Amino acid sequence: MENIDLINSFSEFKDDKLIDRVTLMAILEDVFRNALKKKFGQDDNFDIIINPDKGDLEIWRNRNVVNDGEVEDENKEISLKDARKIEPDFEVGEDVSEEVKLYQLGRRAILALRQNLISKIHEHDSTNTFKYFQDLIGEIYTAEVHHVRHNVVILLDDDGNELIIPKEHQIPSDFYRKGDSIRGVIEKVELKGNKPIIILSRTTPKFLEKLFEQEIPEVFDGLITVKNAVRIPGEKAKVAVDTYDDRIDPVGACVGMKGSRIHGIVRELGNENIDVINYTNNPQLYIQRALSPAKIVNIKLNEEKKYAEVTLKPEEVSKAIGRGGHNIRLAGLLTGYNIEVFRDGIEEEDVELTEFTDEIEDWVIKEFGRIGLDTAKSILELDVSDLVRRTDLEEETVLNVVKILKQEFEE
Repeated sequence: MENIDLINSFSEFKDDKLIDRVTLMAILEDVFRNALKKKFGQDDNFDIIINPDKGDLEIWRNRNVVNDGEVEDENKEISLKDARKIEPDFEVGEDVSEEVKLYQLGRRAILALRQNLISKIHEHDSTNTFKYFQDLIGEIYTAEVHHVRHNVVILLDDDGNELIIPKEHQIPSDFYRKGDSIRGVIEKVELKGNKPIIILSRTTPKFLEKLFEQEIPEVFDGLITVKNAVRIPGEKAKVAVDTYDDRIDPVGACVGMKGSRIHGIVRELGNENIDVINYTNNPQLYIQRALSPAKIVNIKLNEEKKYAEVTLKPEEVSKAIGRGGHNIRLAGLLTGYNIEVFRDGIEEEDVELTEFTDEIEDWVIKEFGRIGLDTAKSILELDVSDLVRRTDLEEETVLNVVKILKQEFEE
């Protein structure tokens, strides 16, 4: 293969990948110098002249003329006799520049050189892709479903870049079909070998925040700030918003008339139930708003331990806890407080669950307390199946607790 053929074929590859001229020349020179080192042992006495625009490549070897029979390094020295074959008037001590043709490197070297060129281009392309997507971490990105596997969905963007959505970053209700256009947030970018692994997430709270930016003009313009967002993907989310402009109702602006503004976000997130609340620096008021729609009787805070005891009317407890404990869990994540719910006005004949520590293990009592059940009657009022569903307890454990509590009242 002639020099010009190799450069031309590489230039076509360069045009496809949009590599700039300076980078192209640097890659070419690096590859050719590696080939020269393998052939001649060193490359510091070679000049490589490249003009990729015209497809020109010249390699010149520089050697010093020495007396016949005194050549010690054939790569850097040439005998007077051989020098005069190039130019008859050369003298000892002068420098000779001789062009090296590509075929002189040998067929194997040429094939290896070409493969090395392609490898360097792929490496350059992967590095650029990695840097490009690293700058996009935390931003919404759209790509098309290319392949659906059991634990991962593979996407391709308009430039042919591959992105993946692992199972843990998929909303449980998501259903993917080849050709579907999918939105998510660039969660992470890793290099595996020379290949960039780009992870798209639809479950991170950042995705919800960015959707607010895209769908609500006041958030995009900075008039309304999303202070915090927490999610149980596909189930429920809470978003705290604030504004410096007293004329704006941040919650109303985000929700819109009859939910018109937030409806698109809800639909994008698989009908995730989204509560939007006004942010405040007052922790008691913040917790009260976070536990909405429940009405709170009293709140006791331990700010040092980030602990809150919330007292509610018995009929409000289930609202504060929410289905599957989602409401209280998200309220805790949003405010940063560990929230425990207590019933107001416990009847005299009722007994607090902590009185049964001799018979019921402490972790079991805490698990019931986590969903707002802190008295014997609050547990006995519910079906065993409902208790199993709402807690992380086995049915056998729940049945044992119910048996102990019933015995207390029978006595």
